[in-house]
Amino acid sequence: MQEFIGTGVALITPFKEDLSVDFDALVKLVNFNIQNGTDYLVINGTTGESATISKEERKQIINVIVKTNNKRLPLVLGIGGNNTLEVVKDIQTTDLTNIDGILSVAPYYSKPTQEGFYQHFKAIAEATEKPIILYNVPGRTAKNMEASTTIRLAKDFKNIVGVKEAGNNTQQYLELLRDKPADFLIISGDDDLALGVTLAGGAGVISVIGQAFPKEFSTMINCGLQGKNKEGYSIHFKMMEIIDLIFAENNPAGIKAVLQELSISSSYVRLPLVPASKELQAKIAKLVNDF
Repeated sequence: MQEFIGTGVALITPFKEDLSVDFDALVKLVNFNIQNGTDYLVINGTTGESATISKEERKQIINVIVKTNNKRLPLVLGIGGNNTLEVVKDIQTTDLTNIDGILSVAPYYSKPTQEGFYQHFKAIAEATEKPIILYNVPGRTAKNMEASTTIRLAKDFKNIVGVKEAGNNTQQYLELLRDKPADFLIISGDDDLALGVTLAGGAGVISVIGQAFPKEFSTMINCGLQGKNKEGYSIHFKMMEIIDLIFAENNPAGIKAVLQELSISSSYVRLPLVPASKELQAKIAKLVNDF
């Protein structure tokens, strides 16, 4: 699964002032990332405000990204939820012709047992031949999928090829890296830990900040893949503050404020999210200009 090694970015969904999807800005963002070193694109994730995107909008977003990308980079599509039967149905009824992999979030709200996590992803793995990247983000789902459950899934299903681990839990990362099958990908979902995870044997990152600074972030991750810790951390240290700021209030309000400063897209988000506060926008503007 070489196509999912390096820097993936969890694309935002840009909106206009009336909160309709800004497809021109989306095209601009995709091209900006392709031209500046991003290795693959992730569509319809948390950062893309998937919770407030309609099925028709999702179809349009996929079509625009597929057309813009024109087979230049691998594409990963987020399809997940806490209704296993509906997730399976969604996978089976979505046109995945131009999609290279599926990112599927651990069931949220329901708080399943570890066996529940296993059976959920077993059903998903058996519903498609596409490569699946598990997504563990306990801060949003309210329940951690333990390393042992992830490793069990990795060993039992050939098309479960990796995990986006986003628990900001160094110990769990190390357990995954220690116990994983040789070709299973441990992908950081934490921008602040991405370099350290990659240096320890991880496959890279699915990043939020990376879409705003693709050249710098992908260079840093490549340093991690090559074991160049000194060079990698020199970039990491420069990015620490902006990474902290984009998550200070909510995601994706922070990254959208950054992209607005870069004149790529606007900062509009859909309720229940609200745009970054004026105080945060001012801090972000200063950092982006300094950067």
